Amino acid sequence: MHETAEDLKWLQRLLDDSYAVAGSHLRSVVTPERRLDAAGVVAELGAMRVMVLATTTAAGEPRVSPVDGLFHRGRLHFGSGPDALRFRHVRARPAVSAAVVDGERLQVTVHGTAHEVVPDDALRAFLAGVYGRAAWDGWMNALPWARIEPARMIAFRNPAT
Repeated sequence: MHETAEDLKWLQRLLDDSYAVAGSHLRSVVTPERRLDAAGVVAELGAMRVMVLATTTAAGEPRVSPVDGLFHRGRLHFGSGPDALRFRHVRARPAVSAAVVDGERLQVTVHGTAHEVVPDDALRAFLAGVYGRAAWDGWMNALPWARIEPARMIAFRNPAT
């Protein structure tokens, strides 16, 4: 876990605020006993999960693609090739949605803005820990990276599965 007490407090507020404005259908699925709190989100997401990232084309058409969703300091991060379509979309239209789904057992959905970042020392150490020092010191540190600043986050775990 790389989250500070302040990160967890911020994340809990985001989860609570997002749930408070959720529609009736979503609230009927993500019932109070299924909701994950900030500590549960951190525990479930761990360091890396496959995440489906949604971006939009210039014509407003949605595009989704799987990426490594890296959870660090309460926010999802991702990297990709410098000429990847997803980064061209993010640079032009940073509004994104992303979801980590584990069958019917787990879902974490985020809507927000992706910002391209240069990894600081803490994020570089985290990424090297996930991918290995050799990969990070090699080709990976040349990749563009982005952090999603979430405006909304809904997270649930289905205890029945």
